[in-house]
Amino acid sequence: MSDDRLTALEELTAHQSKTIDELSEQVTEQWKVIDRLKRMLERLGERLETMESGTGEVPVTKPPHY
Repeated sequence: MSDDRLTALEELTAHQSKTIDELSEQVTEQWKVIDRLKRMLERLGERLETMESGTGEVPVTKPPHY
């Protein structure tokens, strides 16, 4: 294998390694967001269940801009 081909392969490997690291970081950040959204959804579901069980129906209120 010539030195040029070897150098090109090393460069390609370095770029691919950097890309994999960046993608891994993005996936980690996305999982953090997904976990946070799941917790928020669970809390909202619990609040809705509490409201429904307390009065039998969800109270209807006008938004503040009315």
